[in-house]
Amino acid sequence: MRQPANSELLESAGTCVASERRKSQRFPIELDVRYTSLSKRSEAVVGAGKTLNVSSSGVLFTSEHELPNGTRLQVFMHWPVKLNEKCGLNLVGTGRVVRHAKGQVALQFQGWQFRTTIQGVAGKELVQSSRRLTKCLRAYM
Repeated sequence: MRQPANSELLESAGTCVASERRKSQRFPIELDVRYTSLSKRSEAVVGAGKTLNVSSSGVLFTSEHELPNGTRLQVFMHWPVKLNEKCGLNLVGTGRVVRHAKGQVALQFQGWQFRTTIQGVAGKELVQSSRRLTKCLRAYM
């Protein structure tokens, strides 16, 4: 019987127990995701989808594009929790596609950070770096 690649079986007191081998725990959460390819050699691929799970080392999401392994992407996810219950957050990550199949893409993060968002005039979302956040908040207070 073939076992899943992400698990190994441990025998303990005559019973088998599945053990997770991934470095980071995955959280099943559905978030809107936007992505952009970072290749300088070809035209940028831009798309949107939904996350299926997220961890500190990567994200699995739906994609309308077939993105080959090794493709460098930047992804933007609207985070469901606000900073101090007031300020919206985006999780912004960069990384490489490590798996793709049936409209799904697995991206291994090479880096990620939270960025604050502020609703602007006419509902336009402005992404602010953490250094400029103080200046923006003072303007609204």
